[in-house]
Amino acid sequence: MTDFDHIEKVGVIGGGLMGSGITEVTARGGLSTIVVEVTEEAAQAARERVEGSLRKAEKRGKISAEDVDATLERIVFTTELERLADRDLVVEAASEREDVKLGLFERLGTILEQDDAVLTSNTSSIPIVKLGAVSGRADRVMGVHFFNPAPVMQLVELIPSLTTGEATKARMQHFVTEKLGKQPIEATDRAGFVVNSLLVPYLLSAIRMYEAGYASAEDIDKGMVLGCGHPMGPLALSDLIGLDTIRAIGVSMYDEFKEPLYSPPPLLDRMVDAGLLGKKSGHGFYAY
Repeated sequence: MTDFDHIEKVGVIGGGLMGSGITEVTARGGLSTIVVEVTEEAAQAARERVEGSLRKAEKRGKISAEDVDATLERIVFTTELERLADRDLVVEAASEREDVKLGLFERLGTILEQDDAVLTSNTSSIPIVKLGAVSGRADRVMGVHFFNPAPVMQLVELIPSLTTGEATKARMQHFVTEKLGKQPIEATDRAGFVVNSLLVPYLLSAIRMYEAGYASAEDIDKGMVLGCGHPMGPLALSDLIGLDTIRAIGVSMYDEFKEPLYSPPPLLDRMVDAGLLGKKSGHGFYAY
């Protein structure tokens, strides 16, 4: 087995929308996958989320019932971070908070048993170099940013930091293309990377437009869908991504670049403070 092929055991931290999607992708790729959540209830919710997605794919004829069962057998859900000790690769998909991610990477640096194990983050905006520094294995740390829904979206952003080793970059390029069947692009370790640097200012602009009373949420979205050929309007897309995530990315990008277009508008702050986070909370710019 070559060094490139030596990723068979994967760990995923976080079983939310992104974590469960990444779990489905790796398990469908034939890889043993351990998912770590903070509570038993969250772990059970992650299990139901993954199985529900697989059953939907089965109903659409994308996967057989036998493959669904085989995929689920490859996944273990747990609350114990130490269960990741033997993993070849860990993908962190916890909440978009720098303090949480730094704490996890510091712990994982001591937990992982294999010297060549790769530690990655699905962060949208937090500097990868910081995560590498606290892990004590900076040459084997990089960003691997999936897009929602991960089982469907083909793009993965690969983000090496200043300290990421060439071997780690090559392994992750091979892993994403050959093991997962995704299409990678490489971005520099700057807040927002490629996609969010373009997307988030657009979403924030739509929120400002709605806040200023230019048009209803429905008409803003209809304008971009029917007028520009977008598959989804910016406010509906914000709800899908999560308004807390949009705000966190905007804050991180504004902190780094000090560009006003990255600064979250007051309405977004108020909605997040009120728990109106979009689809995942049942209400955002639309009710679900």
